[in-house]
Amino acid sequence: MQQVSIQDPDAPAEAAATLHAGGVILYPTDTLYGLGADALSDNAVAKINAIKGRDEKKPIHAIVADIEMAAKYGEINEIAFALACAYMPGPLTLILKKKAGVDTGIAKGIDTIGIRIPNDAFCLALAKEFGRPITTTSANKAGVQPERSVTGIMEQLGDNARLIDLAIDGGELPERLPSTVVDVSNGEIRILREGAIPAGAILAS
Repeated sequence: MQQVSIQDPDAPAEAAATLHAGGVILYPTDTLYGLGADALSDNAVAKINAIKGRDEKKPIHAIVADIEMAAKYGEINEIAFALACAYMPGPLTLILKKKAGVDTGIAKGIDTIGIRIPNDAFCLALAKEFGRPITTTSANKAGVQPERSVTGIMEQLGDNARLIDLAIDGGELPERLPSTVVDVSNGEIRILREGAIPAGAILAS
């Protein structure tokens, strides 16, 4: 596994090249370290599930560069647009009704797609460089509390860490809540997970 510092100006391009080659990256976000792969690739998503020891039926969400990119893959209804304007970039994941023809990777076999726009310069640069959604599931064994450093994550994942092709080292991340996950696919607000953004703030939007 290769490792590069987040301070390296070539890090976004190197990470995007790894994703284009079907690889998996470990990268810091505005919440936790995430496991990144081409979110629309069946093979890449299978690698993510193998690394985490995760139920393949459990949905995985993705980061995108902006609302315009999100709209290529999911239906941005009035409520989704209002929440996006209020809280993106930031720790909000919106579950959208997927667009017709979006049927692979994280969108395979389900009617929705989970999207977020992180408030993180590296993540945004990476999403722009790659040009497609990137998986953003937390970098941990399924059911185990995520570690906050590359070293801690590698130790937790054990042998499965060898499936990671590139690690972007952003140092030890501060303790932060995960993103708040809100399903707006049916034109109404349904909070699936309360995280960094309080449920009350979402419901009052």
